[in-house]
Amino acid sequence: MTLALSLTLLALAALGYQLGSSRALAAAGGSPRSLHSRPTYHGVYVAMWGALPALALLVMWLVFAPRIEDAFVLGSLSQATLELPPERLAVFLSDARSVALGDIPSRPPSDEVLTASEQYRSLNRTGFAGLCVLALGLSAAGLVAARSQVRVELRARNRVERVATSVLIAASLVAILTTAGIVLSLVFEAGRFFSLVSFREFLFGLEWSPQLALRADQVASSGAFGAVPVFAGTLLVTVIAMAVAAPVGIFSAIYLAEYSAPGVRAVIKPMLEVLAGIPTVVYGFFAALTVAPMIRSFGESLGLDVASESALAAGTIMGVMIIPFVSSLSDDVITAVPRSLRDGSLGLGATRSETIRKVVLPAALPGIVGSLLLAVSRAIGETMIVVMAAGLAANLTANPLEAVTTVTVQIVTLLVGDQEFDSAKTLAAFALGLVLFIVTLMLNVIALTIVRRYREQYE
Repeated sequence: MTLALSLTLLALAALGYQLGSSRALAAAGGSPRSLHSRPTYHGVYVAMWGALPALALLVMWLVFAPRIEDAFVLGSLSQATLELPPERLAVFLSDARSVALGDIPSRPPSDEVLTASEQYRSLNRTGFAGLCVLALGLSAAGLVAARSQVRVELRARNRVERVATSVLIAASLVAILTTAGIVLSLVFEAGRFFSLVSFREFLFGLEWSPQLALRADQVASSGAFGAVPVFAGTLLVTVIAMAVAAPVGIFSAIYLAEYSAPGVRAVIKPMLEVLAGIPTVVYGFFAALTVAPMIRSFGESLGLDVASESALAAGTIMGVMIIPFVSSLSDDVITAVPRSLRDGSLGLGATRSETIRKVVLPAALPGIVGSLLLAVSRAIGETMIVVMAAGLAANLTANPLEAVTTVTVQIVTLLVGDQEFDSAKTLAAFALGLVLFIVTLMLNVIALTIVRRYREQYE
């Protein structure tokens, strides 16, 4: 229903565009030169007034309608239901809303849940009908009012550009506020975790086993939150991945940009970029079913003790996965180096290889570093390949032939299933995420500082 209303509003906006542009031409006597703004701006101005206020009303309804419906439903519940604990009351409302939407709950709904779901349906139908009337009326009023303002001296372009600027500023603020919200949520939940577990134990502890006992006689529940093995596993897998992706990606970029014929480049570059479109679960299957057994059999033939799931298998396949990030971006950066730099070096007697090593690559260094940073971020954030090829064991080791785990894998493991956000086990995921965020931010700042200092020599 919401989609149908949105499409109707967009159709009215398209109608407003036609009405505005045709009226502007009529007001100018068929000569657009006498208008302050082009007829297309007048059309956009009318379409804007026909769509934006109604769409804003639709967004407000989507945001606030569930809360209003909850308030009405809560007002009709029995006193016994209202006295339930907050988490159980939230589950009750969720079940009622699911039944109202036609979803089948996991358990048979009670009579009170069915009554509440019927009230949800009634409120939703009434509210949406009122929304349609208000939105369509607001859209029609906006079209009429904006069309009546169209005349020769109307500064439609200025008004449209002001609105476009406001929309862009709002989008930027949304991005900034979203980032701030993510950081604050991490800080808040991590603070709750560190009130239960020592900060020193988390950062410097050598044992990771976040299994808390639910009863006194439960076994295999050590509750150790030393994250050093997790960070060490993340670093080991990332180093192996970059050892594969960095040289292969950069060398392939140099070949494609400097040595390959146009026909060869047109074939090889798309083939490399296809690797970026393969789902990570496919890489994980390939690593678990092909690469890991191959590494194990090869290691055993040499007398080495290789785990069935190893950091080497995960890191190797992860490196293959991120080759396109390094290759494609580095190729674009190398190609963008001005031809005059190459010609000047060749004119002074340098060979092609000397020109690439001493002129092209230093000039393209900021972009190459950026591609490597993107690849590192991609490697740190990968989960599926590590789960399927490296395992879940939090081993503190630098041996790539052993099983390890990473930060992202542990975050997923800790948050899987129905979890209560009042235990150290669940809150540990936020502490891991916060530390990973800080480390990534520090690496980016250091890399940008190095690039800025080096770039000054070439500008």
